[in-house]
Amino acid sequence: MKKSMENLVTEQRNPASTDIDRKPTEEILKIINAEDKKVAYAVEKEIPKIAEAVDLIVDSIKKGGRLFFIGAGTSGRLGVMEAAEMPPTFGVNPELVQGIIAGGIEALYRSLEGVEDDRNAGVKDLLSRGFASKDVLVGISASGKTPYTVAALEFAKKMGAKTIGITCNLNSEIAKIADVTIEVIVGPEVITGSTRMKAGTAQKMVLNMLTTAIMVKLGKVYENLMVDLKAANEKLRERAKRIIMSATNVSYDEAEKAINAAQGNVKAAILMIKTKVSYEEALRLLEKSGGILRKAIEEQEAKTL
Repeated sequence: MKKSMENLVTEQRNPASTDIDRKPTEEILKIINAEDKKVAYAVEKEIPKIAEAVDLIVDSIKKGGRLFFIGAGTSGRLGVMEAAEMPPTFGVNPELVQGIIAGGIEALYRSLEGVEDDRNAGVKDLLSRGFASKDVLVGISASGKTPYTVAALEFAKKMGAKTIGITCNLNSEIAKIADVTIEVIVGPEVITGSTRMKAGTAQKMVLNMLTTAIMVKLGKVYENLMVDLKAANEKLRERAKRIIMSATNVSYDEAEKAINAAQGNVKAAILMIKTKVSYEEALRLLEKSGGILRKAIEEQEAKTL
């Protein structure tokens, strides 16, 4: 274990910060910022792999599968946070995208470092969620060798499920298992081994790209508007009206009237305004188009030409 840890780039010392403890405050921040600037470029190099992962996940979801993120420590917290953002942003069922962290809920707000070594827990946590062969498992591990995450990926693989790995080291254990491995090599951390820093930022960026692209491909976005959001509070109700205004160029009052007539359904409201159909007809057209608003609009407009 000791030898393998020494070989990890995320565990190496960063020459740019070897005397950071002697620097004034602004210089400390400049060192951190200079290292952070490297992250986006490292992510950019993995876009082909991220695209491959997106298409794999979209295909599985269309066939009735779900998406699971799993990890320990910072990696696990990032996965849980990403999953939690999907229902309010894109209106999906909370069951569709789920996050699992080693140690459970307590580990979200308190470090439980020992739990990442429990291989059996990774499998048990998957089973407790009813993970099935049609689902997709994304294992997140900066080192690429976290036992909890590795065991979960191995189990999912044996079930016949599709697997994806996100790591910040080359030739990792999860790379030997996953169908697609996204290897974002951000280099040594400013504070040696503190993978909550550049590695964590890289993982967050990749997760944002994965989920956003997936939801775009699933028709949860029209133009660049989150048209499947659930207007569950005052802020979101106002956002829904602004989305309708942006998509149709109607006034605030017209947008409010439309969202009320559409019973809070933003897609239906936009379709009703653009194609002059009733709420019931809008729902039928959306169902026919698989929930893809642009397709529903184009098909209805083609009928009137």
